[in-house]
Amino acid sequence: MHAQETTFSKLVQGEQQFQVPLYQRTYSWQRDELRQLWDDVQELVEDRLEGRPGSGHFLGSVVLAPERVVAGGMRRWLVVDGQQRMTTLMLAFTALRDHHRGRGAAKKAARINDLILVNTYQDGHDGYRLLPTQADREAYTACVDSLPKAGGAGNVGAAYRFFVAALAEGSESGGEAWADAVESVLGECLSIVAITAAEGDNVYRIFESINNTGVGLSQSDLLRNYLFMCLPNRGEDVYRKRWLPMQDLLGPAHLELLVWLDLVVGGNSRARQSEIYRDQKKRLEPLSGDEAALEAVIARLSLRADRLMRILEPERENDPGLRAVLERWSRWGGQTHYPLALYLLDLVDERRTTATEAAEALGYAESYVVRRLFAGLSTTGSNRVFMELPKELDKDGSPAEAVRRFLSRARTGARAWPGDDAVREAIRTRPFYKTGRGNQRFQILRRLEESHGSSEPVDYDKAPLTVEHVLPQRPAQQWFELLAEEAADGESPEEIHNLLVHTLGNLTLSGENARLSNHPFHRKQELLDSSALRMNQNIAAQDRWGRAEIIARADELASRAVKLWPGPLEGFVHADDEWAGWRELRETLLAVPAGTWTSYGELAALIGTSAIAVGNHIAARTGLHCAYRVLTADGRIAGGFRWTDERHTGDPKMVLEAEGVPFDENGRASKAHRLSSADLAVLTGKEFPEDSSAGTPAASTNGGDEAAVRFEALLRRNQTPEVAEGVLGALRFWEEQGGYRVHGKASETSCFPTVDAGGPEGARALWPIGIYPVSGTVEVVFQYLKRRPPFDDEPLRRGLMERFNSIDGIDLAEAKLDLRPSFPLEVFGAHGDEIRSVLEWFAQAVTLSQARRPIDGGGGPLAI
Repeated sequence: MHAQETTFSKLVQGEQQFQVPLYQRTYSWQRDELRQLWDDVQELVEDRLEGRPGSGHFLGSVVLAPERVVAGGMRRWLVVDGQQRMTTLMLAFTALRDHHRGRGAAKKAARINDLILVNTYQDGHDGYRLLPTQADREAYTACVDSLPKAGGAGNVGAAYRFFVAALAEGSESGGEAWADAVESVLGECLSIVAITAAEGDNVYRIFESINNTGVGLSQSDLLRNYLFMCLPNRGEDVYRKRWLPMQDLLGPAHLELLVWLDLVVGGNSRARQSEIYRDQKKRLEPLSGDEAALEAVIARLSLRADRLMRILEPERENDPGLRAVLERWSRWGGQTHYPLALYLLDLVDERRTTATEAAEALGYAESYVVRRLFAGLSTTGSNRVFMELPKELDKDGSPAEAVRRFLSRARTGARAWPGDDAVREAIRTRPFYKTGRGNQRFQILRRLEESHGSSEPVDYDKAPLTVEHVLPQRPAQQWFELLAEEAADGESPEEIHNLLVHTLGNLTLSGENARLSNHPFHRKQELLDSSALRMNQNIAAQDRWGRAEIIARADELASRAVKLWPGPLEGFVHADDEWAGWRELRETLLAVPAGTWTSYGELAALIGTSAIAVGNHIAARTGLHCAYRVLTADGRIAGGFRWTDERHTGDPKMVLEAEGVPFDENGRASKAHRLSSADLAVLTGKEFPEDSSAGTPAASTNGGDEAAVRFEALLRRNQTPEVAEGVLGALRFWEEQGGYRVHGKASETSCFPTVDAGGPEGARALWPIGIYPVSGTVEVVFQYLKRRPPFDDEPLRRGLMERFNSIDGIDLAEAKLDLRPSFPLEVFGAHGDEIRSVLEWFAQAVTLSQARRPIDGGGGPLAI
């Protein structure tokens, strides 16, 4: 075997083909892995544009085995290991080629196409520089060949759409120079070690040895080994007194986190967690002959270990004010604040600032992220902002004012700290319920409640509170009649509902979610009035609950919010020329898969405006990609439609049909291919609240508890006897196969036939469907299965979809393979036996997966 470090463009240059063998698993990278790679690319792009010499980024290795030389002298290689990386980069270059084409840069597009993507003078499959495994081949070649189904369902299509959207977002502010820098970074700055096997080597044995080795050394392991090799005289004593206690305190994962934070707090704002050892070794090499200096480095790490534990477990902090803000950050989740918090604790412990000053500084940082969440601004780049903060604090003056000054200096919307007016408008209009993560929305409502200063504060750790809609998500007719009283000319109650239902003014905290349900307001009043929460008592004091009351409450909450979370310094407020919702709209359109469509109303509900405003914006905006996938509510092409880009011409209906969207004889697109606002939220990486989906069932039962009784009562009350018996018969059959039932937490008590799948914590329970007895729908939960073995393997999910689609009355759109398509519950009545067969197949697939571990092929999912 021969190993050589190279770049991606050099690796793939020339007429050759890299073929993924059949024993490899399908392409499996999803948004998290793509985002991690893209963040690294963006850092290198920024370095290049600002004239800073970059060291590049090591992606890992690829293992190649020579195959035959085909006609014309083209060499073919089997990709033994590394196909995930190679496929990802090829898709990134495909998106960049198409980005150049869209901007009219034909020569740049042709260069990428001919030098990276294809073998111009080869025919058929030999014409592709990379040839994925058969299960991924059609989706991949559709992207490379720019076919109508490019960017469809599945991981390959999703990765292509991810890069298309990322390039569109970056070029809005960076222009042509930015896109050129991206091309240079992708081709020249991503380092790969190419390991080539010799003729006659057993390729499958090589693959097995790569993917079945023991646990490798972590970055902190490598650093520890290096340090103690440099301490031949003092090493044993230092290890016993310093390193071992620190290692025991933190554990392996947090020790690695500390070593990375030590770099960042020390001034390396570009430090990557994948390259900790390299950067620390480079910093420590000048000290390699000075054992006292190296011991001091370890002593500093030991002190910072205690400080890191105060961040991870805020109850360890002695100062009440500082502890309170650390607790809020801990409940917020994530590691964004860690560099700033650790540096501030350094200052406090070294008596260079006070705990009060540190708490104020962390409070400004908290305000920055909360206000950006209110405004719906992307979290992309937030980690970089907080990694840069320690350098800013390394100056004389108040740390709190330094933090506020630094965060106020945003020049563009990408880093902007929204001012009071922007926050007030966002709270009034934006769908807060679809913003951020569930725990973050909960913490904002909690803090707003705490601002009332109740003499008997709520114990949030004991009270089982959830976020509740006052105006229900699925309202009864009485609610629509109430909203109709406030409808303007040409405005329907449904449109008012979509605009208001997810705004902050309509949300509260309650432990009575199931009892509140979609009852009329007078019934909800009784429950809310007995609540210990002041915000619920205020809602209960209203005579009615319509548009006026929701907007008035939003304004009251906004007044509290701008005081709780102060904004940027005066004179620094970023005045964006464009509403953030329109950027979100463009991002969403790029995420719509080929073979699907959505409506103006669904887009409006997602971004917090009206369907008319969405239609006007799309009509007025030139160069808007995928706008033809937006139809009227009943699935028709809008009257007066015109193309807004130069990529398409002709009849938009024919373009949609070529992508896989069927139309009926009246010109209406299939409802099975329609994307809801919840689907759009998933596709753009937003965390859609679980209590309105099949996300997190509450508790397992086998029939006797309160949830099971409530589910069966709802089922019999809302469905025909034939349908109810069909559903219950299928569930009894499921239990006979060794499965069990789990019931949802929402007001419409749902049921999930569940089976234990083994594997790591959190991946042990699998369920193929969610059954909703009132709305009469069954969701097939591909969205969740795609992250859980064995159904993270795309062909297995396709197999499940095909089996359901073979049943009369079920039509799941192929383009919804990553979502939660549904079919009517009534199918259970006429085809219960066929559904039981699908459930049996699902259970058998899970059982078989426990007996054999699927081959990965490309390192772990985070190996890039």
